[in-house]
Amino acid sequence: MTEHLIDNKSHAKQVEELDKKHYLHPTTIPKKHVDHGPKLTFSNGHGIYVHDTKKDTYIDGISMLWNVNLGHGQKELADAAHHQMSTLAYSSSFAGYSNEPAVLLAEKLAALAPGDLNAVFYTSGGSESNDTAFKLSRFYWQLKNQPQKTKIIALEQSYHGVTIAGQSATHLAAFHNFAGSSINGVLHAKPHLTECEKGSTSHPEYEGCIRHIVEKEGADTIAAVIIEPVQGSGGVHMPPAGYMEAVRDLCNEFNIHMIADEIICGFGRTGKMFGVDHWNVVPDIMCTAKGITSGYSQLGAVLLHQNIRDTLVQYEEVLAHGFTYSGHPTACAVALKNLEIMERDQIVDHTKTMEKHLLQGLGYLKEKHSMVGKTRALGLLGGFEIFADSEKEIEFDPSLTAAAALTEECFARKLILRPLGAGVGKNIIAIAPPLIITKDEIEKMISIIDDSLSALSKKLKA
Repeated sequence: MTEHLIDNKSHAKQVEELDKKHYLHPTTIPKKHVDHGPKLTFSNGHGIYVHDTKKDTYIDGISMLWNVNLGHGQKELADAAHHQMSTLAYSSSFAGYSNEPAVLLAEKLAALAPGDLNAVFYTSGGSESNDTAFKLSRFYWQLKNQPQKTKIIALEQSYHGVTIAGQSATHLAAFHNFAGSSINGVLHAKPHLTECEKGSTSHPEYEGCIRHIVEKEGADTIAAVIIEPVQGSGGVHMPPAGYMEAVRDLCNEFNIHMIADEIICGFGRTGKMFGVDHWNVVPDIMCTAKGITSGYSQLGAVLLHQNIRDTLVQYEEVLAHGFTYSGHPTACAVALKNLEIMERDQIVDHTKTMEKHLLQGLGYLKEKHSMVGKTRALGLLGGFEIFADSEKEIEFDPSLTAAAALTEECFARKLILRPLGAGVGKNIIAIAPPLIITKDEIEKMISIIDDSLSALSKKLKA
C-alpha cells in the first residue's frame, strides 16, 4: 500500500479513493459512501481533539462511540500496550490457559463492581458481552433444572448491540430488523414505568410494562431482564426516580436475572464508576466494554454475581462458549493502565464536576433558543432535543431531519456530535465528550452549538 502514499499532496485523496474501493463501513449508508467517500479520515488526536488527513482539527463531542473516556493520544495507554506486546502479545484462554493481565484485571473489576459481582468472562466488545450474558443466564437456569427459563425482556428504545441476540434485544428498528436474523424469545417492554413495575395494575400503560409481560408469559419462562441504566443510542433517556430499584425488586420477586448493560454507562461516564451505582442497585450480571480501555484496545467483560459463578464452576463438561480474544493479554494490560489512570487522576470525581458545567451550558442554550428543550446530563452522558415549538413539544416535520441538520452545522464548525431519534420522530442531540474535558472546553462546545442553532434557525425560517 505504501506506493499509494508517496505523494504527500495527494495523500488524503488517495486514501479516500482506496476507502471507497475496499472498505465496507458499519452503520453507514453504503450508496452515499461509495459516491462521496468518507466524511472524515482521522489521522491523529490529542485530548478532546482529533485531526484529519487534511490537517483540520475537530472537537470530539461524542468520544467517538461513547468510548474514548480518557481522550485521544494517551501515551501511557500506548506504552502499556507496547510493553505487553513486547512481552506476551496474545495467549489463549481456552482449555484452562491463562495470563497475568487477565487475572489481575478480573480481580480489579471485582473490586470496583458493586455487591458480589466477583467473576469475569471476557469478550471483545459490547455486543459480545450482551450475547454472553444471555447465554450464561440461560445456561445457569439449565443447571438449576429450569431449562424453560429462556426468554429475555428488554426495553423499547434500547440498544444492546448487533450480534444476533444483541440485535434481537435492541429495539431501534433499523438494527432490530436488519437482515431478518433476530432470535425468538426476546420481548420488549415500555421503559421507565416505575409505578407499573411496583405493581400498579390500574395504570393506563400497565400492559406494556415488564411486570405485565412476566405475568403474561409466566416467570418460569423468563431468564432475564436487560436494561441500560441510562439509555444511550435510543436517545440518552434517564430513568425516573425509583425505576432501577423497582426493576431490581421485580427480578427478585420473580426469580429472574437482572442484567445491567453498562457498555456506555460504565467506567466513569455518568459520574460514578458504573451507572447502577447512582441507585445502589446490584445486578446479577453486568455487561461492560467501551470505557474499560477508553477504546484503546478491543475488550469487553461480563461480570457475574457470586451465586451464578458458584453454579457455573460446578459444571463438569466443557463450557462451550468463548472467543479467540477472550482475556487478550494486551487488551487487559491496557484496561489495567486505564483504570490506574482513572483512579490516580480522580477522573470519576472530575466527571461529576464537569456535569455541572455541561448542565449550565445546556440551560443557557435552552434559555436562548426557543427550539431547545429536554436538556439532560448524568456525568458526561448528556443531550437535548430540538422542537418546532419546545414549549408545546411540537416536533419538526420528519422530512427536515432537524437533528441531523444541526449536527451538520456543528460539524461545519469543527464539532462532532451525534443525532438520535429519527426512527421515532424525535430530534435528539447526544453529547458525551472525553471525561478529561475542561470547563473552558465545555464552554467552547456550547458556543459552537449556540452558533449552530442560530444558523439552523435562519435556514428553517428562510
